[in-house]
Amino acid sequence: MRIVIAGAGAVGTHLARLLSAENQDIILMDPDKEKLNFSGSNLEMMTMAGSCTSLKDLTEIGVKDADLFIAVTPEEAVNITACMLATNMGAKKTFARIDNYEYLLPKNKEFFEKLGIGSMVYPEMLAAKEIVSALKHTWARQWIELFNGAIILVGVKVRDNSELVNKHLYELSNQDKIFHIVAIKRNNTTIIPTGNDQVLAGDIVFFTTTRDNVNELPKITGKSVFEVKDVMIMGGSRIAIRTSQYLPDNVNIKLLELDKEKSYKLLEKLPQNVTVFHNDGRHAEFLLQEGIQDMDAFIAVTGNSEANVLACLAAKRFGVKKTVAEVENMDYISMAENLDIGSIINKKLITVNNIYRFLLSSDVSNVKSLTIATADVAEIIARPNSKITKKEVKKITLPKNVTLGGLLRNGEPMMIDGDTLIEPYDHVIVFCLDDTLREAEKLFH
Repeated sequence: MRIVIAGAGAVGTHLARLLSAENQDIILMDPDKEKLNFSGSNLEMMTMAGSCTSLKDLTEIGVKDADLFIAVTPEEAVNITACMLATNMGAKKTFARIDNYEYLLPKNKEFFEKLGIGSMVYPEMLAAKEIVSALKHTWARQWIELFNGAIILVGVKVRDNSELVNKHLYELSNQDKIFHIVAIKRNNTTIIPTGNDQVLAGDIVFFTTTRDNVNELPKITGKSVFEVKDVMIMGGSRIAIRTSQYLPDNVNIKLLELDKEKSYKLLEKLPQNVTVFHNDGRHAEFLLQEGIQDMDAFIAVTGNSEANVLACLAAKRFGVKKTVAEVENMDYISMAENLDIGSIINKKLITVNNIYRFLLSSDVSNVKSLTIATADVAEIIARPNSKITKKEVKKITLPKNVTLGGLLRNGEPMMIDGDTLIEPYDHVIVFCLDDTLREAEKLFH
């Protein structure tokens, strides 16, 4: 597949890395030569310094032969224009990063398709939906629904009071298997555990389970479940606006915005259950005055990753049980995770995941790169006569750093144990580290 990516920012570069690892024919273009310097990184892709709205540069890059043209520059207008040009020059499919929710409305779909824009992604909307999910499932660090929610992947920070602490995984096996531990993140290292691995206090443990059994996990991991009724949001960003609109009407929201003019404009865009304050969320005195200690959740979504992390740390000290920080600086994600500030949102990773899912072949129907664990989770269909269907799971040698998290058979979700025999056309969840996804896929073909 020949894929042209316009924009060598964090989204374009991360996407190019993922796709080049899959032996796709990747061309990354950007006007800034410096951004295209990947010397010593072993990335198999072509680069070109040029403008994605230049007919000459698009011709030179061979856009007429592109199976897919992806425009993810920071400028929405540039992305839209580039996709229109690419389509009219022969690109089979196009994908644009946008900043306008209106473009995604169903009534406008046909209009944009006629212009030559096949698909669009709005990062702030995706980030807001992830925040709302984090507030709905307060006990979890990460919540990912697979097979349309039949199986759920949950990341949970395990405390001292959990019944799992210091247990080996082989001790946890039970006849009625309701969950599978697919990964453990300890400090900055993610491991795919075997039966001899232990769960330690402070680990972030990733479970797969069915929707019917997911409510057992808080008890097992020592977590309390509570409803979010009062929320404080720091930063009047587009993510903050979307989050306020997506949260239920019965949630009381206090939104803090430092820019006076912006805070007045926010009043016009926000629902009735939002009170806007012109203030800095880092002022402890103001936070106490506005009842930070009574808040169920604190969300920091300013454009400054450091400020968001520090504000969430302060909110934790004031007793807020659930905090969510937007951390756009990729280097800070591990640090923020180690500081124990709750859920972390990264617009770039969310956007890449969304585009990546769109790109995958029908055999791999859904891959998401987890923000807080350097791992991929994929849904793969077992083909007739494939190796994975020949014998029970315990008799199959899986590649190192690969585990099977569950499956869907004739619409029914199931956990997998050693005695499971995978059948043709089962949809199987595969969890893997270190670019082993392609290796794991071979077992299914």
